[in-house]
Amino acid sequence: MISVQDALQTILKNTLDFGVEEIPFLESVGRVLKEAIVADRDFPPFNRVSMDGIAINQYVFEQGARSFKIEGVQAAGAEQKRMNVNSNCMEVMTGAMLPENTNSVIRYEDVVIENGIATILVDVINQHQNVHSKGKDRRLGDLLIPENRKITAAEIGVIATVGKAFVKVAKTPKVMVVSTGDELVEVHETPLEHQIRRSNAFTLVSLLEKLNINANTAHITDDKELLKEKVATYLKEYDVLLFSGAVSKGKFDFLPEVLEELGVEKLFHRVTQRPGKPFWYGRRDGKPVFAFPGNPVSTYVNCLAYFYPWFAKSSGFELKEETVILGETVSFKPNLTYFLQVRIEIKYGHLVAFPIKGNGSGDLASLVQADGFIQLPKGTVEYNKGETYPLLRYRSF
Repeated sequence: MISVQDALQTILKNTLDFGVEEIPFLESVGRVLKEAIVADRDFPPFNRVSMDGIAINQYVFEQGARSFKIEGVQAAGAEQKRMNVNSNCMEVMTGAMLPENTNSVIRYEDVVIENGIATILVDVINQHQNVHSKGKDRRLGDLLIPENRKITAAEIGVIATVGKAFVKVAKTPKVMVVSTGDELVEVHETPLEHQIRRSNAFTLVSLLEKLNINANTAHITDDKELLKEKVATYLKEYDVLLFSGAVSKGKFDFLPEVLEELGVEKLFHRVTQRPGKPFWYGRRDGKPVFAFPGNPVSTYVNCLAYFYPWFAKSSGFELKEETVILGETVSFKPNLTYFLQVRIEIKYGHLVAFPIKGNGSGDLASLVQADGFIQLPKGTVEYNKGETYPLLRYRSF
């Protein structure tokens, strides 16, 4: 068997570059940016009014003037106007260009306007008050978004404002998710007493959708020749294969044997962890094969613990590591890394993990009760309340 740490390092040494594609910027949320986004102009591009009100020459106010004749209006989106008389003022709207010959804005709440005269009610006015100065945020040519940033709504706004209608992103791999086993029937079918509906494959598909990977899925019964035929085809047609089931020591667990016969190099089989110990990983022609054990919790945790970091590194970004405080003492005697299902609470500004009581790796419903897994290192029997451990979170809150 191999340790969790060695298994992960083996996987991370076998990442792939899937190339770059250019897509409409609104379709890029969740994708990995593959170009630097720079400012195509100053931000803001002009001295921008940040409050509705009047614009004045603050020097005149310093000389004692409190009432100003309104010379005109500067609207947002209009070309810049000029105030011709220093002792006058201009009405200005939020987002408008600051009129020439003015340098401060007084909000309407601090002004009384009667008969075209604006009287200021406050005693202190500063230069550039309520003015967002040209170039204050960023200058022409400044880096706004670095390459390899995962795109969120925040990045979309910046991409739009610099006029990038199309943006370069990392391509996603072509993935096939395969479930195996005679006991499985389709979701729409009514299972017999000895059968269950397929679920793991769709769990994996959904986990991959969070990475913006649109995976295909297939099911293969416990027929070795059929399994070999199908897998041979998938190895040619897809960049990555993910299996759920047929990797343990059962009589019908043909997958490791089939993969070997098809020339897939085994890099490891069995990891010192619970759940998910029978995990098999290999490659052919550089293409990875992730073969997870068939119990649903095992499939779930292995996808989070191994496939997610592999995809992140392949795409050029790093997953943020999270830690969490253990909310109660836990005992675990086997000399294995323990991925413990937990629910998360926020207490005094800290993430605190509380174990949930499940019924082992076959308890699919327990995933609904939990928010993630904490990784407890092997070699320790008791994990104490208040200690901090890595968190694999799959639920946001």
